[in-house]
Amino acid sequence: MEKRDVEELRDRVLCAAVLERAGFAIDLKESTRRAVKYRRGDDIIIVIHDGKGWFDPLSDAKGDVFSLVAHLDGIGFAEVLQRVSELVGFVPSEPVWTRQPRDHAPDIGVTERWRFRRAPWRGSMTGRYLRNERDLPESVIRAAMRQDRLREGPRGSVWAAHVDDDGVVTGWEERGPEWRGFATGGGKVLFRLGPREAIRFCVTEAAIDAMSLAAIESLRPDSLYLSTGGGWAPATETAIRTLATRPNTQLVAATDNNVQGEAYAERIEAIAVAAACGFARLRPVTEDWNDDLQAMMKEEEERRGKKKPDCRMPPAASRVKLRPLRGP
Repeated sequence: MEKRDVEELRDRVLCAAVLERAGFAIDLKESTRRAVKYRRGDDIIIVIHDGKGWFDPLSDAKGDVFSLVAHLDGIGFAEVLQRVSELVGFVPSEPVWTRQPRDHAPDIGVTERWRFRRAPWRGSMTGRYLRNERDLPESVIRAAMRQDRLREGPRGSVWAAHVDDDGVVTGWEERGPEWRGFATGGGKVLFRLGPREAIRFCVTEAAIDAMSLAAIESLRPDSLYLSTGGGWAPATETAIRTLATRPNTQLVAATDNNVQGEAYAERIEAIAVAAACGFARLRPVTEDWNDDLQAMMKEEEERRGKKKPDCRMPPAASRVKLRPLRGP
């Protein structure tokens, strides 16, 4: 096959087509328009670059549609070309939340866009989303607002700020009933909720989960609740390493209770080992902390006789791999 034909084949077949034919399904809850997560059992592939690229979040594997076929099937390039050719014309399913990208970059910077948005209030659509759909208590919402971490997003969504070590907003997680994403043009560092002088740092994968864990733990005064925004950017790792160097600190891997969460937890433990600080693995009983929080709220309502029993409150989250705190 000529090089020109190979390039044309690469343009005509999306990675999503390969994954759909291979039995993968979209994990809508964990996907964004720019990064669509596909699962097949414990296998995870993230599709990026408008379907032209991919990476495996649990390894260093990544590439184009050809390398994806080779990665999944363990075959040579000649057979890869044949299998990709068979997918020409195949149109993969699209997530229901997919929306058209903006035609141009925003004409104002990230900091200004954040400043121009209103903070949520009790009767706003965002306020109702956080309280009614996510079951976040008033105390946690108010704590996040006091630290200027929340903004009203479009159509009842919430913006949860990522800030650098100086407290400057670098971007924000976008979560709502019909949308999940990250600020266009923004950079992931860490969502942070809690006192700056904290010595215990709980790292989750989403701001909603960070706030949910804060609610479950009643906003422990020694703890800073963090979110990586579902990714692992270089700036995120640098920020976590910086926190780990503080005296008498403990890193808590409070990531999801799934394969990806375990992979992130191993990275966090490696940072703790390198910094010689304390470490703990804190798992939600369900898959994530918001699910745990909602189960607890339902159990509380049942106990008070407000609802018929339909679930059980999860027990206290499990802790493993405890490491003593570093001395002064």
